[in-house]
Amino acid sequence: MVDPLHDPDDPDLLDPYRARELAALVETARVASGAVRYGKVGKVGCATVVVNRDNPFPSGNFACALDGSSAEVAGTLMRLEQTFADIGRAEAVVYASPTTVAEIEGIADDAGWYAVEESMAVVHCGRTDASPRVRPARDTDLEHIGGLVADELGLRMSGQRRLVRHLGQRWDDPRCVQLVVDDGERLVGFASGFTERGVGLVEQVVVLPARRRRGLGGDLVASTAAALRSVGALLVAAHVDEGGAGERFAEACGFSGGYPVTAYARRVDELLD
Repeated sequence: MVDPLHDPDDPDLLDPYRARELAALVETARVASGAVRYGKVGKVGCATVVVNRDNPFPSGNFACALDGSSAEVAGTLMRLEQTFADIGRAEAVVYASPTTVAEIEGIADDAGWYAVEESMAVVHCGRTDASPRVRPARDTDLEHIGGLVADELGLRMSGQRRLVRHLGQRWDDPRCVQLVVDDGERLVGFASGFTERGVGLVEQVVVLPARRRRGLGGDLVASTAAALRSVGALLVAAHVDEGGAGERFAEACGFSGGYPVTAYARRVDELLD
């Protein structure tokens, strides 16, 4: 088995036969990112799980890498329902990639879980030059960043407060990258990244709607990739919704398709009482 990080520029990196290796690396980084700062990472049955009450993003509370027999996976899905109910989540989420058994669709369906999102893990092969329009975020930017991201996600005021608190927790973690663009009057763009064990993640890229189509998103991605590589990332990846504007934007920024990811969810509201 060849480590994809041995030569991240290897053109065979995206070969379907190596998708499991690539997925394992990216998922390890995503789990570590989700746990910043007060989250926990562990095993539930045959799944790897991250739970973080302070993280308002879906990436802070999920399971992945369900690898086992059909009975083991089915039992794990049942245990995950209680795991997420115990921390007050309205639903449990599993991301199924090449590290998850191929039969997950049928097993999840039988257990009352439903596929809710199709996405693609992509690997950055584009420019990594830091744009002069992009600068590191400062403490004074935090509230503005919270407002920008909350608007993009459609969060209410209470959700925005949680978001600002969570972003603040990432500020002094050396694995985290936070970059912004401003026009001299207000903040108009934000990007965040994370690196773990040689894998960098481009996690959030948000540009004010009135400032889009001016190359700011591409500058933010390139600058984030450059910053991630400067703190040790040999490979830079991201997750994007399959099809549509998100995938087209990723392609324009130099990302290439790696492997598909399906999100399965199970409502656990009834277990909260």
